[in-house]
Amino acid sequence: MASGLAGKVVLITGASSGIGEALAREVARRGGRSALAARRTERIEALAAEIRASGGEALAVQCDVTRDGDVERAVEEARRAFGGLDVAIANAGFGVAGRVEDLSIDDYRRQFETNVLGALRTMKAALPELKRSRGGVALIGSANGYLALPGMSAYSMSKFAVRALADALRGELHADGVAVTHVAPGFVASEIRRIDNLGKLRDGARDPVPPWLAMPAPEAARQILDAVAARRAEAVITGHAKLGVSLARHAPGLLNAAVARLAGRSKGVRR
Repeated sequence: MASGLAGKVVLITGASSGIGEALAREVARRGGRSALAARRTERIEALAAEIRASGGEALAVQCDVTRDGDVERAVEEARRAFGGLDVAIANAGFGVAGRVEDLSIDDYRRQFETNVLGALRTMKAALPELKRSRGGVALIGSANGYLALPGMSAYSMSKFAVRALADALRGELHADGVAVTHVAPGFVASEIRRIDNLGKLRDGARDPVPPWLAMPAPEAARQILDAVAARRAEAVITGHAKLGVSLARHAPGLLNAAVARLAGRSKGVRR
């Protein structure tokens, strides 16, 4: 896979918008074949039709990563359509924001069901095929998997867990020849910051992150797939994410002092 994704079969969850949608187009540009999995069927069907009209190969599969059996069905449909699976990208996710005292236990449960258990379901469903192909896994985490910010406890906890899952899987799958890539993006242009704590898109809501700070999704997709194709252990995406992750690793005291100044200001901002 180091030379590219030509001819490879890639499963992408959360493919209906943002990074997932951009990944689907970039896989096609590189000559790969994609199984697009998401809840919003009309979006992924339109995206798959667009890719096919441009000469690529894509399959749309309705899938909710919080439901047992859905990802297994998506993997099976990809296997039937394309003969196997080479890469699984667990991208589906959203962000719950709010102070700990204001969030309910159900808010945390909802967050983990999608971001953590959804990623786990994706990996467990894909692993038999990935072991056969000696392929690769990509877990889309966040810079918040290193930086737990005020007002973002639920989201940060879920992304810390995704990073832990990636680290554990990497060791477990080494002997099977399956590469595991943890992806930690910073702010990327997407709908995630306009989705409420129930996982619903708020039409007309303004993105709190200024456009100049958010990396375009196609550029993020290129960097992610470069890392997957090279079988890298981790890819930190965007300059500000690299700075934040570096501080978390090498200057935690300085970072903690800066984070303390943010306490009580806002609900938080997701990547």
